[in-house]
Amino acid sequence: MPELSGKNVLITGALGTIGQALVARYAEEGANIIALDRPDAPDPQKVLDGIAQGVRYFGFDLNDLAGLETNAAALADEVGGIDVLVNNAALVIFKQHDEFSIQEYEDQVRVNSSAAFVLSRVCSKQMKAKRYGKIVNITSLTLTGRWDGYVPYIASKGAMYGLVKGLARELGEYLINVNGISPGAVVSEAEFRDRGEKREEYHQWILENQSIKRRIEAVDIANAAVFLSTSMSDLISGQNIQVDGGW
Repeated sequence: MPELSGKNVLITGALGTIGQALVARYAEEGANIIALDRPDAPDPQKVLDGIAQGVRYFGFDLNDLAGLETNAAALADEVGGIDVLVNNAALVIFKQHDEFSIQEYEDQVRVNSSAAFVLSRVCSKQMKAKRYGKIVNITSLTLTGRWDGYVPYIASKGAMYGLVKGLARELGEYLINVNGISPGAVVSEAEFRDRGEKREEYHQWILENQSIKRRIEAVDIANAAVFLSTSMSDLISGQNIQVDGGW
């Protein structure tokens, strides 16, 4: 029987490229999956049903931090606590730093990192009582790589890494592990949207910089998240693992 069978796993950004891979992999491990994404997402349950059966979808506005806290606390109580929290949701806007409005900057910080803080605080309450829990933050290779056009996104992902380090220290005594995963350049819809006709040039630039000469797929990130959610990683905490093909 898979180790995560029957565990309650909460995944944010569940409808995105990495999010769908996370749903699929945790479903393979027998987890009870609670999927969060935008409340205005088109046909979310239909999308998730095409990935795995029994996934519960909730449309939460991660910009509304107070509402998120209230709704997430009620949801955690309803299911008897969250065992694994994967903070994957990300708002990504691509343009130069001086073209961003203050609102656009704040929106990315709230969705990408402040919401992760709120959900970690909510979920860790029952994790502490159980003396068991796994929190995985999806950070980004942009923290250490050579990308331009993503300054607010990079700043928000840096804050997520800070959450990993800080929460790991505070929650370790309760046997709760907190780790991050920095995906490299995952093949995604965003790549096609942001790069357009320069997508092939970008593809070649990625392969030139990676040690392993194949593009990273979303399932590679999901595999790492599952590893960090099992007993195989019980003594790993406060770490940020780069799944980047050897950048």
